[in-house]
Amino acid sequence: MKRALITGITGMDGSHMADFLLEKGYKVFGMERRSSTLNRDNTLHLESDENFEFINGDLSDQNSIFRVLKETKPDEVYNLGSQSFVGESWNTPEQTGDVTGLGALRMLEAIREYGEDVKFYQASTSEMFGKVKETPQKETTPFHPRSPYGVAKLYGHWITTNYRESYDMFACSGILFNHESERRGVEFVTRKITNGIAKIKLGIEDYITLGNLDAKRDWGHAEEYVEAMWLMLQQDKPEDYVISTGKSHSIRDFLDIAFKYVGIDDWSSYVKKDPALMRPAEVDLLIGDSSKAEKNLGWKTKMELKDLVHRMLDNDLKQLGENKDG
Repeated sequence: MKRALITGITGMDGSHMADFLLEKGYKVFGMERRSSTLNRDNTLHLESDENFEFINGDLSDQNSIFRVLKETKPDEVYNLGSQSFVGESWNTPEQTGDVTGLGALRMLEAIREYGEDVKFYQASTSEMFGKVKETPQKETTPFHPRSPYGVAKLYGHWITTNYRESYDMFACSGILFNHESERRGVEFVTRKITNGIAKIKLGIEDYITLGNLDAKRDWGHAEEYVEAMWLMLQQDKPEDYVISTGKSHSIRDFLDIAFKYVGIDDWSSYVKKDPALMRPAEVDLLIGDSSKAEKNLGWKTKMELKDLVHRMLDNDLKQLGENKDG
């Protein structure tokens, strides 16, 4: 039985990765940091699975990472843990750099010291492209991150490349474009929209407050993207891959789809703009070219944005409806 260690287990990607690997017959260890505000909503369904275990560890503590490796003896490590909210990274740039950037280094160094053959996946991001140099963006596109989060992720990306080249490690990065699911945190704009519209529909709130409505993103579903992560570690040699849908939509497009789903065509009176929610340095347009992944991994996205939005809204309407009735 293959063994996998996932950091960031309580997040959206971590929990979907665990689901995927358990279905593949893996023994899965989810690394979590001890916290008085621990939120396990995304992983409650995993706790009854005999092939899943939580293990305490901290990406900001080298010794704890090495201990986790010795205890779990993984064949594969998926480094999905980070301070992942881009907007918050301007408020906590040092912590973002420590966990999101140096956390990748600590894991790589721990794997090197551990000395066993462990395949390593680093969660890179389209935010590294930032002020884009070409459209669409692919593996060879130059980077120009526009947030402390993007800068930290770029360090994690390049240190993964460096350890691969320096120590012949099986270490690769997936440059994933925006991907969402019903498990996305409500602080992220996509879930903020679907959760807010569900509250409007149910009469709980009157409007949503948002920032830039014109930013364009390439959105897919997390369930499909974790398969791409896994496929990267099943190859004969480690390489980096862009994972995307190849389609770009604005926040306005997302709002159109979501409001229409609940029967509202003109949503202008339900959305208020708050300048405080605008990023100090915006990323205007992201759209990926994942043709390398399609060719080498046989991976291609299937879900359309409309279906993604509808799934997220159905989930929020169900959850909020149950809470309201209860």
